[in-house]
Amino acid sequence: MGLLSEILLLPVAPVRGSLKVVRRVLDEAEREYYDPAAIRVELARLEQKLEAGEIDADEFDRLEDELLDRLEQAQAYLMQRPFGE
Repeated sequence: MGLLSEILLLPVAPVRGSLKVVRRVLDEAEREYYDPAAIRVELARLEQKLEAGEIDADEFDRLEDELLDRLEQAQAYLMQRPFGE
């Protein structure tokens, strides 16, 4: 960009910077949500809750199905991402 462009765009610089921060936060949240290791940890915690009697079998089945669906989504998400991201 030329000097004139930089001067003209200076008032919106904070907005551009904020958008970059928001994008980074969203990227990190997405990475955590689709992390298969984190999902497996949640599955293990769910099983512990069932064994401890904190949840019943119906709730366990419902929550387990949700986590297994999320694990499938995570695997598909990881397959579509460019290598190295």
